[in-house]
Formats: sequence, C-alpha cells, structure tokens
Amino acid sequence: MVAVHPARRVTSLHVFCAVLAVAILARPLLTEALSAPALRTAATVFVAICVQALPFLVLGVLLSGVIAAFVSPAVLRRVLPARPAAAVPVAGAAGLVLPGCECASVPVARRLIGQGVPDAAALTFLLAAPAVNPVVLVATAVAFPGEPRMVLARLLGSLGTACVLGWLWQRSGRAEWIADRARRAAPPATGGSRWAVLAETARHDLVSAGGFLVLGAVAAAGLSVLVPPSWTEALAGQLLLAIAVMAVLAVVLALCSEADAFVAASLSMLPLLPRLVFLVVGPAVDVKLIALQAGTFGRAFAARFAPATFVVAILCACAAGGLVL
Repeated sequence: MVAVHPARRVTSLHVFCAVLAVAILARPLLTEALSAPALRTAATVFVAICVQALPFLVLGVLLSGVIAAFVSPAVLRRVLPARPAAAVPVAGAAGLVLPGCECASVPVARRLIGQGVPDAAALTFLLAAPAVNPVVLVATAVAFPGEPRMVLARLLGSLGTACVLGWLWQRSGRAEWIADRARRAAPPATGGSRWAVLAETARHDLVSAGGFLVLGAVAAAGLSVLVPPSWTEALAGQLLLAIAVMAVLAVVLALCSEADAFVAASLSMLPLLPRLVFLVVGPAVDVKLIALQAGTFGRAFAARFAPATFVVAILCACAAGGLVL
C-alpha cells in the first residue's frame, strides 16, 4: 500500500512568513506608496496606539491566564452573599480583584451558573471583570494623562452598568431564557498542568485580542486622515449624535478593554463624554460578545441581554460623565 501523507496545515506562522516575504520584495513600491503625508500621519497614529496599548494588553492576558489556571469559580461562589440582591454588588466589586478579558468572562460566568451561583450575580461578574479591573483603569489613566477624571468616570459607569443589569435580571429575568446547557456544571479541566493552562489561555487571549487591537488602531488611523475636519467638528457640536456614533462604534470594533482607552484617546476631536460612552459600552456589549453569549447561553438570552446592556451602558456612562466630567 502507498502511504498517504496528510495535507500540511497552513498555520499563522506560514501566513506571517509569506506576508513578510512579499513586503521585502515589494519594499520599493511600498516606500513610494507610503510617502504621502496622509499615509505617514495614519501610520504614526497606528504605531502609537499599538505601542502604547501592547504592554497593557500583554499584562491583561497574563492576569487572565493566572485567573483561569489558579482561581476556581468556586472561590467567588463561596464569598458571595446568599441573597441575590446583595450578591450583585459583591460580584461587581470582584471584578476589581479578579480581572479577565471579555472573551474569558463568558465561560467563567457559565461555570458560576453551573455551580449554583445566582444568575444575576454571575452576569454582573461577566460585565464587571473586563471593565473595572486594575489593568483597564491604569491603561485609561495612561491614555488620558491630563484627564484623571476619566478613570473615575469609567469605573463608575462600568460598575453601574454591571450592577444595574444584575438587578434588572434578578427582577425581570427568567430561568428559561438561559439555555439548559449553560446550567450544567462544566467538567474540570484535564490533560495539563496549571502552567500549561496559563500559557494556553494567555496565548489564545493575546492572539484574539491582538487582532482586535490592530483593527481598532487601523480604524483610528483611518478616521484621523479620511474623515474631514468639518465632519468631526460638526459631530463634536452634536453631543447626542456623537454619543450614539461612539456607542455603535464600540459595538462594531469589539476592542479589548485593556487597549480601547488608547483608541478613544486618539479621537481627541470629540468631547470626553462620547469617548467615555465608547469605553463603557465596548467591554459590556460588542459583536464578538454577542456571538459568545449566544453560543454559551443561547440565542434567547443574547437577544434580550445584549440590547438591554447596550441601553443601560449608555445611560450609566452619561450619568457617570455628568457626575464626574
């Protein structure tokens, strides 16, 4: 018999090498094309955002890996009060000490529900962990060095969003809106050491979040050169329209919460309040989170939870901005 060799799988490393080879061969053409002032400006904005955000992104995914490897959801379940109404703010405050990216918070919330944690508390933690953790707050302070109030406003807006959604779910949510598969206890991770889990979680989150960081940096760079100044001036003068545009942009771009502050800071032509809305809405609801929630908790859950989160996040951001900014 003739042995059949399996087809070689094309990996991201192969793609990177191919792109690098093309870039080297086309260097003269690329140098001439990038000599335009607009492209140089866009490249400067892109590199600046990526360089500023990357350290916080790496730190965030490392902490997420540590939580996944060494902190069991049972720890949070034990410290939560028995009463759901009291468990909601405690779960929100837990986001300050148990950080996680948006993608990681969904399976953690699913495991909490499977272990018997009240739905309202688990969903509060889902929203709070990626939005109010120390890495995100420090990144916001670095991105807005002249506006320390943005850190407090983001903390209040994001924590308010998480708690309000938790209390709303406790009052109006129904158990049947969450798929039965999400209520079954997740099997314990096997097949590797805790360090292997940490490395794999960090690698997965870095690859995923890094792609969205690049997308956000490209979008910010494009906005800086493609959008006429008259448009941004008009948008800055229409506060409600600017808030709506930034909220939708946060949903579409789906940036990692450790990096979104640098994209928001680059949009300096807009007032602080619309940019605060961008920072509060993004970690709470975006296209990738909606897909993750639909796959984890069911479409019936996502169809109700995502629109409610979008509205509550905008309202809480405006309230925090009106109070602090």
